Amino acid sequence: MIVNIGNEGVGAGERDRGWFRRFGSFIRRKQVDSAHHRSHSQLARKLSVVDLVGIGVGATIGAGVYILIGTVAREQAGPALVLSILIAGIAAALSAFCYAELACRCPSAGSAYHYTYICIGEGVAWLVGWSLILEYTIGASAVARGITPNLALFFGGEDNLPSFLARHTLPGLGIVVDPCAAVLIILITIPLCLGIKESSTVQSIATTINVSVMLFIITVGGYLGFKTGWVGYDLPSGFFPYGVNGMFAGSAVVFFSYIGFDTVSGTAEEVKNPQRDLPIGISTALAICCVLYMLVSAVIVGLVPYYALNPDTPISSAFSIYGMEWAVYIITTGAVTALFSSLLGSVLPQPRLFMAMARDGLLPSFFSDIYRRTQIPLKSTIVTGLFAAVLAFFMDVSQLAGMVSVGTLLAFTTVAVSVLIIRYVPPNEVPVPASLLTSVDPLLNQSGSDIEEETTMSPVDLASYFDNSDLHDKPDIRLEHPLIIKEVTKEEQNENTRRKFAGWSISFLCIGILMVTGAASVERCPRVLRVTLFGVGVIVLFCSIIVLACIKQDDTRHSFGHSGGFACPFVPFLPAACILINTYLLIDLGAATWLRVSVWLLIGLLIYLFYGRTHSSLLNAIYLPSARADEIHRSQANHLA
Repeated sequence: MIVNIGNEGVGAGERDRGWFRRFGSFIRRKQVDSAHHRSHSQLARKLSVVDLVGIGVGATIGAGVYILIGTVAREQAGPALVLSILIAGIAAALSAFCYAELACRCPSAGSAYHYTYICIGEGVAWLVGWSLILEYTIGASAVARGITPNLALFFGGEDNLPSFLARHTLPGLGIVVDPCAAVLIILITIPLCLGIKESSTVQSIATTINVSVMLFIITVGGYLGFKTGWVGYDLPSGFFPYGVNGMFAGSAVVFFSYIGFDTVSGTAEEVKNPQRDLPIGISTALAICCVLYMLVSAVIVGLVPYYALNPDTPISSAFSIYGMEWAVYIITTGAVTALFSSLLGSVLPQPRLFMAMARDGLLPSFFSDIYRRTQIPLKSTIVTGLFAAVLAFFMDVSQLAGMVSVGTLLAFTTVAVSVLIIRYVPPNEVPVPASLLTSVDPLLNQSGSDIEEETTMSPVDLASYFDNSDLHDKPDIRLEHPLIIKEVTKEEQNENTRRKFAGWSISFLCIGILMVTGAASVERCPRVLRVTLFGVGVIVLFCSIIVLACIKQDDTRHSFGHSGGFACPFVPFLPAACILINTYLLIDLGAATWLRVSVWLLIGLLIYLFYGRTHSSLLNAIYLPSARADEIHRSQANHLA
């Protein structure tokens, strides 16, 4: 209930108020999606399961599979490359399970940014969204630049390309421009502007051609393998020439070939039946990619000994050894269509992410405009397409390619943390605009509700982040902030205690994982320090998992967001494993990559501090218990009716 606030405890209250004015925006959380809460215009719901599978497979299978298997087999895994791909696929599936649950509960645009905003807070959500913008932009430009040399093979080399598509060096500047890459991005942007169904159709056509080429490689290569006795597996060094460690090292590299399935969750708001179709689309796309990767690698490594594979063109070279030089044109067709579909998969989610962030007030409202005819964020699509085209035209982004992984790995990590939060400590308070609260207060008072006017309102209520028991123990908090509870039953006290244990356990779980992965990745530290840090981290990690496994999950998790969809299995173990794997890969990216990324994140932080924080839709929100917020919304609806 809301009470009058006196002058007692003013000093402590002012300190709390000042702290929240400065930092409260970082932890404020927006309302979860539900059938009763749709505060924004919706996109066209036209996508089916088949469309989702096509988008997922197309965005995931890039041209890397045509090159990566040669490098990983030669330098790390050998014939055990098939197992490396399987392990990497299982690791990617952990994130896919987490994405599937959150996409069902919160089927709105924005993907990981949207989930993080609901479960963790605005500050972390902004960093996730800002990192994904970097990934999509650089990823699209890098893929577009990679198409040019592959496309040139059909013309007999880059020197034979038409002059308006060939690369040129600007005199005096030394900048190599790539008109072909810019043209390709513009061509990709056209179907994206026509509508989501048209984009899905183009993606499905390109993906079908790519998959057909991979099936050709598997079928014809398998025939050659059985005919010649699979010489690549009959080696003195055995199946594990680099040992088991080499197999796992290969898995860490191959893991990045699975990045792309999360594009499916970015289209959640455009799916006809998200609760049913999104889990099927995500899991099926990932399974198809894993099977195709494994079969292609098994065939190529079996045809040619791993040490004899060409690291640049392993598949074409393998077929050439058997006198099938003509197959290079088919394989090149597959590589070009794979790059084309991967390019579309990189551009597709970016305008929807811009739209989601603009809806929340963190970016200008220009990006949230939806074109009525096609029901897509047309302005965002045009701007992102033109920006990616300009970047691909002028910049060789190959040196920045390592930065694209940061956004995805950070998103994978926060999504797994969000699953733990929803299961154990789901947000139990809802942001309500102060203007709405003021307008309905007289209505509630007339109906006999136990709500009184207050003298002062806090933009972010401490009750959102403290348990009810804390409010009784700290009278200065109770007096300064409007939400208090007169009496707390035994059951409520037990629930508060459970939430406290769960919240701290999730925090210590993340700290333990950070200690373990940091000790395992940083090799320049003294050995004693690394071993100590690793040991303490393992203890903290296991203790946190044991506590989470023993305590009961929150009962309200079943009704949080949209109910009736997919539920991630093996909680807390599966999300914990997901956080562990992705955190290790994040730290292992290297200091040079993180130095570049930190510049981008610093720019994003400044934009958030000087624009997003002050324009957020939650700027003047008051946090109320869910039941009280529902009562306010019902009173407003009845009054308007």
